[in-house]
Amino acid sequence: MDETLTNHLVELIKRASTDLPPDVVQALREAKDKEPAGSMPANTFETVLKNIEMAKGAATPICQDTGMLVFYVYHPLNTDTIAFRRQVEDAAKTATQNILLRPNAVDPVTGKNSGSNVGINAPYVTFKPWEKDEILVKLMLKGGGSENVGKQYTLPDSRLGAGRDLKGVRKVILDAVFSAQGKGCGPGTVSVGIGGDRGTAYLLSKEQLFRKIGSTNPDSELAALEDQLHEELNSLGIGPMGFGGKTTVLDVYLAKQHRHPATFYVSVSYICWAYRRKAMTLKNGEVTYHD
Repeated sequence: MDETLTNHLVELIKRASTDLPPDVVQALREAKDKEPAGSMPANTFETVLKNIEMAKGAATPICQDTGMLVFYVYHPLNTDTIAFRRQVEDAAKTATQNILLRPNAVDPVTGKNSGSNVGINAPYVTFKPWEKDEILVKLMLKGGGSENVGKQYTLPDSRLGAGRDLKGVRKVILDAVFSAQGKGCGPGTVSVGIGGDRGTAYLLSKEQLFRKIGSTNPDSELAALEDQLHEELNSLGIGPMGFGGKTTVLDVYLAKQHRHPATFYVSVSYICWAYRRKAMTLKNGEVTYHD
């Protein structure tokens, strides 16, 4: 595989770490405009937006927690995924040396930080073969604070009176965001995986975070529930950082997959206002970067 791939991956990491996608910035601006001038929520959004502008101008990380690297790689069948992963790891090491990333890979037994963002299953890389003749690399930098407020539910849930249907799904999502109470650096974006097993439910939920804010779910029933939840969650009044206000979440994404008859999992993932995601396409030796 072309040795320059590592350099392209470093550039992808740099863009994700220092420059938020336009749809996220626009959503934050709109949220600020909804609040009374001089109020705590408005001032919070003003600080966030100034931080975004400064980070982009100086090409420095938007947040001191540069997160864990989550890659989804869509590739032709003949791609050497072993070599590709090595280059992802090399890129992570280089980006860490260049202070684009904070060292965030810690051995859970020894407590030792690898110092390079590389370790066992770090970075996280999911390879997805497809029939196209190009490689699409999607990267998300997932902060620890937002990861901590994610939740998984098993339906039925007697505590919440949530059954095995979309009404039950709605109840547990409301509970997850209400329980967070602004933790995880809100306002955030909520993504939900419905069905599957415990592991694939979370994977499905996180993959939805590559959607753009304001995008429409192709499933009409899920799209209607997304709109309902977006309105209901923002009516909770939790607001940015829990300071109150009209915007508790920027958007809500739902996705489903088939489940075993005995199980019904709902996995809720959350990403903070520093909604860092970028992508790049490799085709015929050319590289194109995407927001």
